[in-house]
Amino acid sequence: MNSSMITAAVSMNALQQKLDMLADNFANVNTVGYKRKTSVFEDILTNLSPQDQDFEQTGRRSPLGLVQGWGARLSSMQLDLSQGMLQQTGSMTDVAIEGNGLFEVRTDGTLDGAPAFTRHGSFQLISTGGGDRTLLTNTGYPVVAQDGGVDTFIVVPEGYNLAIEADGTLRGIGPQGSTPIELGKLKMMQATKPELLQSISDNLYGVPENVNIADVVTDVTQLPAEAVGISVRQGFVENSNVNLTDEMADLMIVQRAYQLSARALSSSHEMMGMANNLRG
Repeated sequence: MNSSMITAAVSMNALQQKLDMLADNFANVNTVGYKRKTSVFEDILTNLSPQDQDFEQTGRRSPLGLVQGWGARLSSMQLDLSQGMLQQTGSMTDVAIEGNGLFEVRTDGTLDGAPAFTRHGSFQLISTGGGDRTLLTNTGYPVVAQDGGVDTFIVVPEGYNLAIEADGTLRGIGPQGSTPIELGKLKMMQATKPELLQSISDNLYGVPENVNIADVVTDVTQLPAEAVGISVRQGFVENSNVNLTDEMADLMIVQRAYQLSARALSSSHEMMGMANNLRG
């Protein structure tokens, strides 16, 4: 296989991965809290083929040697955590974040499990027996709060409604004339290295096992007040930040590039066939 075929085949593989990523963005254009994915490409290999000294002519500005590439690969997929538009729902269990923040949940249902993070604030209160209700994501994962600096789940007693303030403070509001009860504070994390977050499932993001979580996300309570810039809106959800116009433009560019690589591969194959059929 000659170099042109290798370059074309490698590039087609990377472009196919980019197409799959764009398809994921298109499919989630209406998904609450979804963050679009972006791609980063890098060269596979670049080498310099030497040239004879005779090529060194007066007036030549390019270096002596032929630079040869071998295609590109998709090195990583990153999340675009830019703010999506907020939509008012009026539901007391719908929560949206304004700013660079993430809700923390537990996918295994225990506080000792590995944390996961999401912007999908379409929560629900599910009865856990005895009349109490626990705040869960729409896929059934418990949402984490902090009470006195200790992680806990959000449990709303029977007969109380949930109220969430802009700073994430949780209160149970009972019948008229009763005193509200404190339920802790939503635990929110700020992504300091969003490029290390990985999509896992159900619109959740996780940190790879070989990466320290503290290097990727930081508890907003540990940040200076002027550096936080995060607020919570109860009764709202955050829409997807996918822009169909931008995604369609990217799709057209990638399709054109894929067609060009496929044509280069086909042309190389035809030239090899012609060379094999030559007779001396």
